[in-house]
Amino acid sequence: MIKKIVIIGGGFAGFNLAKCIKNKNYHITLVDRNNYFFFPPLLYQVATGFLEPSNISYPYRKMLRKKRNIRFKLGEVIRVEPEENKILISTGELLYDYLVIATGTETNYFGLDNVKEKAIPMKNLNDSLNMRNYLLNQLERATSFVNDNAKVKRTLTIVVAGGGPTGVEISGLLAEMKKYILTKDYPELSKVKSSIFLVDGASQLLTPMSIKSQENTYNELKKMGIKIILNAQVKDFKNNIVYLSNGKTIDTENLIWAAGVVSQKFKGFPIACYGSGNRLITDEFNKVIGLKNVYAIGDTCIQNSDNSFPNGHPQVAQVALQQGKNLAYNFNQIFVDAKQRPFKYNDKGSMAIIGRNKAVADLPPNFHFKGFVAWLIWIFIHLFSLVHFRNKLTTLYNWVISYFTKDQALRMIIRPFEKNKTE
Repeated sequence: MIKKIVIIGGGFAGFNLAKCIKNKNYHITLVDRNNYFFFPPLLYQVATGFLEPSNISYPYRKMLRKKRNIRFKLGEVIRVEPEENKILISTGELLYDYLVIATGTETNYFGLDNVKEKAIPMKNLNDSLNMRNYLLNQLERATSFVNDNAKVKRTLTIVVAGGGPTGVEISGLLAEMKKYILTKDYPELSKVKSSIFLVDGASQLLTPMSIKSQENTYNELKKMGIKIILNAQVKDFKNNIVYLSNGKTIDTENLIWAAGVVSQKFKGFPIACYGSGNRLITDEFNKVIGLKNVYAIGDTCIQNSDNSFPNGHPQVAQVALQQGKNLAYNFNQIFVDAKQRPFKYNDKGSMAIIGRNKAVADLPPNFHFKGFVAWLIWIFIHLFSLVHFRNKLTTLYNWVISYFTKDQALRMIIRPFEKNKTE
């Protein structure tokens, strides 16, 4: 008998689950708000013009052509009706025997309305393209009032909120752009002393990583001219001023928000299903507590059954990948009424790139790498992780050109035409 599995979210967790279910007696529907898979760790390179969106994305339908029992559906969740095994999405209604939530996370602004309205988020491809257009437009604007030093400085100064891998990587790349590219393309701005600030509420950068990685990252970013402010959080952003919790302010028009994420809540699920950060609470098999035939994997779930991670697993790509593969194995087992395998996270380490020939990597059991070696490890792993050979090839090509020229040629301001936009 054919069983229907509906997977909501086609990221690392959802897509790997879909492609790893080997039993052909399952009919799988993969639902996502976008019609393409994209690679989040490289979003910041799209946002700064070092990669094109097509370098890190690929259409679902093309990837699933040979999977006869998998269908893709474009849409967003409106409501779940678990009692009826039914889910309503923006493009219709789907019935299921098993429902899997793998929607990842969205930007968390911690209730800061002004920040939500005015800051630049970094969560998806739309965000990265908006950021690229915005930053390039700021540079063009600055050339129009080059004699007003205070105004130019405010236009070009950038505050990055969040000292995790995303905040560190984008700060480092912006510093290198400022050094190698902007003075060539915008010679009229070469004498302006703008700044890049990296702000984090913790006492160190890259909190989940080793002390050696944290110290090395801090020292390298300081050498690159980035002003690091720790033990302080962004509390407001209004009138072109960023207000910090330590009482200090920064005069700028540009706040890049990489400070936190939160999971999405769905109508139809009881409040008791949610844990910290709106993550769905699951058992060791990723089945949502209190619901029948509903599972959650990746960033959107919290699993307290792993003794090594009593507060839940980190919201990183490796957890999502491994949970997707493990749940696929369990679905194969469920169909033949065989024993399921509880999820156990295998931590393969963490890393962050700082800049040209600069990176940090912590690999199990206790290996720490920095500098050029860590940079090569980062390059290899990220290339290998891209979903399609075409993505690997075009990304490698762009990286090689950028490495040897210390430049890139993707700095175009492209604004999609909005037909119904009011003048």
